[in-house]
Amino acid sequence: MYRLCVRDHFMIAHSFNGEIFGPAQRTHGATYVVDVVFQRPELDQDGLVIDIGLASETLKEVLADYNYRNLDEVSEFAGKNTTTEFMAKVIFDQLAAAISAGKMGTTAQGITHMEIKLHESHVAWASYEGAL
Repeated sequence: MYRLCVRDHFMIAHSFNGEIFGPAQRTHGATYVVDVVFQRPELDQDGLVIDIGLASETLKEVLADYNYRNLDEVSEFAGKNTTTEFMAKVIFDQLAAAISAGKMGTTAQGITHMEIKLHESHVAWASYEGAL
């Protein structure tokens, strides 16, 4: 399996509901480093997994919707705890839709698997991965 990773980051504010979250029930911020790993069993005719430029641009567009936002105010997240795990799946779904819509070019049509890893600090990360 061939793999290629692109990286970006975004900054958010949010709070959580539930005693398990302790002080994180109060509004706090996070700066996520995002790694997106694209996978495919064979390279395309140009020897690529995916066009790095298009993948990077698309990731930046997806993250721009949340960058410098309080996720508690995003209507699509109403009633949800926007944990690192939750946000990894949100980003996965948006990038999968972008691939399906052709936003990452024809090379991306050969992607069979993708992983989104959100580093919430230097000691913790969460990810979501799945088949496309």
